[in-house]
Amino acid sequence: MGRLLSVNVGLPRDIMWKGRTVHTGIWKDPVRGRRRVGRLNLDGDGQGDLAGHGGEQRAVFVYQIESHRYWQERLKRTDFVHGQFGENFTIEGLPDDAACIGDRYQIGSALFEVTQPRVTCYRRPVVVPGSTSVSCVKARWRRATKS
Repeated sequence: MGRLLSVNVGLPRDIMWKGRTVHTGIWKDPVRGRRRVGRLNLDGDGQGDLAGHGGEQRAVFVYQIESHRYWQERLKRTDFVHGQFGENFTIEGLPDDAACIGDRYQIGSALFEVTQPRVTCYRRPVVVPGSTSVSCVKARWRRATKS
């Protein structure tokens, strides 16, 4: 079973990237204590591109610490922090291929459901130069069992 390591939030801002202004909420910082979870996101969090992020089906972005470690090793860096990849929840011990669409996880008094595979934003190289934008959760459907 996975373990929540960090809750991370941040508000969107405009930056110059590749010669144009981009509105992005990819910067997330760890927060202490509880955060209210709404229908669209976490309290204190926002998304810059609402066509690709946020909303009822993508209110929280989850990323594994094991993926952080992969990129640290690949890029020969040691300075990564929770939220580095724009994730709201940094978790440990729940690999991508163990999460299935429809799975539910209780965190505090909130119930979260896996609704779709994770597709990493093309803006990730803004905060992690050298990383690619390709990173999908291998979420799959699990057949319902009858009791």
